[in-house]
Amino acid sequence: MKRVCATIAVIFALMTTGCAPPRPNHPVIGAKNFTEQVVLGEMLAQEIEAKSNLKVERRFYLAGSYICQQAMLAGRIDGYVEYTGTALTAILKQPIDRNPQAVLDTVRRLYAARYHVTVGPPLGFDNSFAMVIRGDDARRLHLTTLSEAVPYAPHWQLGVGYEFEQRPDGLAGLSAAYGLRFDGPPRTMDLGLLYRALLDHQVDMIAANTTDGPIEAYHLTILEDDRHYFPPYQAVPLVRDEALRRWPQIQVALNALAGTITADAMRTMNEEVDGQHRNPAEVVRAFRQAHGL
Repeated sequence: MKRVCATIAVIFALMTTGCAPPRPNHPVIGAKNFTEQVVLGEMLAQEIEAKSNLKVERRFYLAGSYICQQAMLAGRIDGYVEYTGTALTAILKQPIDRNPQAVLDTVRRLYAARYHVTVGPPLGFDNSFAMVIRGDDARRLHLTTLSEAVPYAPHWQLGVGYEFEQRPDGLAGLSAAYGLRFDGPPRTMDLGLLYRALLDHQVDMIAANTTDGPIEAYHLTILEDDRHYFPPYQAVPLVRDEALRRWPQIQVALNALAGTITADAMRTMNEEVDGQHRNPAEVVRAFRQAHGL
């Protein structure tokens, strides 16, 4: 009987070990599934490699915030770049707060307490949601703000990404804040398809991001959030505390990147990847070289 029990114990230990996530001897950096996230993930990875003798594994295109969060908590990735407003509302389920420092403080405190995750210093830019229309329509209808667009919205089709329709800081709250009504339910699609749908007149407004390269490239118009509905969305690196203890060089890299990326610089890098079809790794290397990183 003792031998049988011992055998069962060994089998159980092997099974549970097999179910545990692998622990590679190098950091793993993740990213969501859109261009800016891949650029930022590559930025983190290259900077960690430059400040250490570590080889960083890239695990990009991990869908949205929820998938990245779960991957980090499971130890599948050690860090990724998030946006403070997204962290506050979508992950931490906190009320919307429009004070940038208060949001950052809350996010730092709760990630540390709940998840043992460190919120690094902001990278330097804010990437808010942007309600975007064609430039020709904006000029023809003399539209500059969301409030001015409300009377025209019932005749428009709206295009959104998969998360925006469900997020607490997304479509429902925006519609309530402005009294926005559209021509039928929104057309939901991958973020990378939104601009093509807008340019092809399949939709008339899209929920995009302020640092997207196509906005300037295609002469589109961001309608001002004149009722200040959206919270701040500072770009911040999130890193597991365990990873920082294991590889303290990561903190050196985070400190070096603090405040180095402006919104214009981020928009330019996004356009170089999307519009000029350059490799994100090459774009990041050029940025780091230009900024002495």
